[in-house]
Amino acid sequence: MAEVDGRSTITDIDIVCTPCFEGDIREQAVKYCPECQEFLCTGCTQHHGRQRLSRSHKLVDKNEAKQGSHVTVTAKCLYHPDRDIEMYCKEHDMVYCLKCIATDHRSCKGVTGLDDLSVSTDQKKETERLKADIVNIQDRLENTDKKTKTNMKCIEEQRNEVISQIEGIARGLVEHIQKLEREALEGLDAEYSLVKGELKTNMSKLSKAKKEIEQVGSKLQDLDSLDKIQQFVQTKLIQQTLNDAVKMFEHNEVKGSQSLYLKDTDLKSSVSSSTFLGYVLRITESKGLLTSRTYKVSSQKEENIRMKNDKSNPYICDVCQLADGTIILADNSNMRIKRLDVNYNIKDCFDLGSYTTGICCTGNTEVAVKLHNSKVWFISVGSSLSKVRDISVTGGCHWGMTYCAGELWVSPGNCVNVYSMSGTLLNYFGSEVNGQRIFTSKQQMTVSGENVFVADSRDGVVCLTRDGTVKRELRDKRLADTRGVCVSNDGTVFISGYSSHNIMMFDNDGKCLRELVSKDSGLVKPLSLLFDDKRNCLVVACYSGKIIVYFI
Repeated sequence: MAEVDGRSTITDIDIVCTPCFEGDIREQAVKYCPECQEFLCTGCTQHHGRQRLSRSHKLVDKNEAKQGSHVTVTAKCLYHPDRDIEMYCKEHDMVYCLKCIATDHRSCKGVTGLDDLSVSTDQKKETERLKADIVNIQDRLENTDKKTKTNMKCIEEQRNEVISQIEGIARGLVEHIQKLEREALEGLDAEYSLVKGELKTNMSKLSKAKKEIEQVGSKLQDLDSLDKIQQFVQTKLIQQTLNDAVKMFEHNEVKGSQSLYLKDTDLKSSVSSSTFLGYVLRITESKGLLTSRTYKVSSQKEENIRMKNDKSNPYICDVCQLADGTIILADNSNMRIKRLDVNYNIKDCFDLGSYTTGICCTGNTEVAVKLHNSKVWFISVGSSLSKVRDISVTGGCHWGMTYCAGELWVSPGNCVNVYSMSGTLLNYFGSEVNGQRIFTSKQQMTVSGENVFVADSRDGVVCLTRDGTVKRELRDKRLADTRGVCVSNDGTVFISGYSSHNIMMFDNDGKCLRELVSKDSGLVKPLSLLFDDKRNCLVVACYSGKIIVYFI
């Protein structure tokens, strides 16, 4: 150690301890940890060996690391960071720890220990390929990041625009109501003045009639002093005065008392029954096509959904799922809806008093249930299930209903009626431009983005846009009596055949991919479908009164 200008300078340190240097301390390194990629001084070496996470690390001499000698580094498992990678699975082309192999890869073919692995790959070419792939994905991630930031800016601008629109609608409503208020008050004042004027005129006439009656009463006392001719004349005049007074009395009795009251219009009830000021719609725009996954059933389980107090075997005509993952079943035969827990067991139910013919989510904690009696009940889903309100629709006995962009799509038979949430009929879709029927008969309906998928009992599903235009038809001869339809988050469409006892898959363009579940698997009479994106499984309600959960 030497001194320069009274300050100490270390001249014999060739490699500095990494942890000490990060703390602004220069200390001579004596060891190197390949796993931590750090040089260590004597004190840090001892500390490194006492730590639980690093006590198993194999340290090498600093000079060996300095000279760039080959050092074997034991990589850690991606799924179990505390375990070393020791095995290779050829089927998944990935390396794992022993725990991964024991739990997830026991049935895989080509599982080999690293010590027994024969690596024939040209590592130099593999390294170059990985470098190129890294550069490529970095560029793509950078572009995606830029697009996301641009999208974020656009969303903020659109949010401000939507706020202005909502405020404009509210302001317009307030201004319109204030205008109606002014007109109502003006009408009130005009009617009040008219009635008041009529009452004053009537009071004046009554006052005059009272005086005339008093006068003829006085004249009646003087009749004896008149001759017979004058008595006759006065008698007739008095009688006429009495007759006029009686007519006035009778007219007032018939006319009765005047009153003013407000005849309420349907404005208040219409506003009160409205559930939203405007519907904010999210539209996903993509220049590339969505890639449907190649789904394959990995396992399945059956759940009995019959309750002790069910009067008959459950007939689940429809099923829906709330934003938090809660699944609600519409049990037609038992006239109730049933809520499932996370394990697909019955949690509770709500009796409706009428057969159910459809169900859909209308909010984060609300479902709409279509009843056989042409009513739609709105049910709040909280700690308990409770009815909020109801509306009337046409064709309650027919199957099918869904919720799209603030509107209810309801099946009244071989067409589709679109209602507002207050029950006003907004649209009707029944035939194409050329007059050909779109459907023969409908069952379950579902929504995916801007499209509505309607199960047609012939052999597939009809996809409609919001204006009722037929976008595509998804049909396959292997389907018979289609009743259920659902769509996964990647756009894959699942369709069930009640009589063909199978489930088919279609891609975004309506192309049939393949049969997911066949009759040979034991599936019998599937009624309705739901794709549970949260648990990555397909929920199928069957005529048997059970649901089958296919994990895929």
